[in-house]
Amino acid sequence: MTLKTKKSFTFYLTLVLITSVFCISAIGQTDLNKQNWIHGSEDCEKNTDEPIQVVQYDESTWILRQNMCTNYEAPFMFLFLGQKKALLMDTGATREEEYFPLYKTVNIIVDTWQKQQNKKIELIVAHTHKHGDHFSADTQFKEKANTTIVGLEKTDVIDFFKLTSWPTDIVDFELGNRILKIVPIPGHQEASIAIYDTSSKLLLTGDTFYPGRLYVEDWSSFKTSVNRLVEFSKKHEIKYILGNHIEMTSTDGVDFPMGSTNHPEEHKLPLNVEDLESLQSSLNNLGDKPTKKAHKNFIIYPIN
Repeated sequence: MTLKTKKSFTFYLTLVLITSVFCISAIGQTDLNKQNWIHGSEDCEKNTDEPIQVVQYDESTWILRQNMCTNYEAPFMFLFLGQKKALLMDTGATREEEYFPLYKTVNIIVDTWQKQQNKKIELIVAHTHKHGDHFSADTQFKEKANTTIVGLEKTDVIDFFKLTSWPTDIVDFELGNRILKIVPIPGHQEASIAIYDTSSKLLLTGDTFYPGRLYVEDWSSFKTSVNRLVEFSKKHEIKYILGNHIEMTSTDGVDFPMGSTNHPEEHKLPLNVEDLESLQSSLNNLGDKPTKKAHKNFIIYPIN
């Protein structure tokens, strides 16, 4: 990355924080089916997008996307603000703050919220699962005041969220006048969890379900977890299902090449309950043999 690009990143970060973070207000919900995301460049040396795109979903929920030119995975991160705690789900694919200033970005949002609420809140940093493109910037949050980082192992997740019967237990996590539900969904990775926000009605599914290649590590566990998500969706109102990546193009069943740093005309981020039920039906039809199968909005992709 050139010095010119780094300076451009700093400019755009400052601009987006001034125009969005310091304007936290009682806004309506962002229509995520119409939201466009930064999607890289053919020549990353010429890319001038911000290192982190910051989108305010509602007055207390933020969605962040890493620039594809800092890492081709371009993962999404999610920040939920409550009266006592804030929860950041995932920390992206790049360790260095110089190229990926995640702590600085999150800290400005949280600090602005604290000033509005006239109180201090604790920041919890947790993860949808233990893969490097979702915890690399954990180091930026270490030893910071009022900050707790949840460990990456399954036992860490169980202990922190007080899950007494993994993976069937579903527990509440209280942020202060805002309740999140923690849903274990192993299969993509053994420590995978989904997060449901009872306030915004968002369901986060990590790398288990998103518009892209659904890499399946444990076929049986993955099928069971998808069944659990479908059953959960029957009992809870879900506005959007949000995963951690966009790998599908806007053409049905067609994904971008692995490692691509340019996603023109990419699929929208949200999926819905009908898509989830389609995944469940397909997995049931495929039976016990791990099988790759492309669908309109995702691709089932066993890795073993």
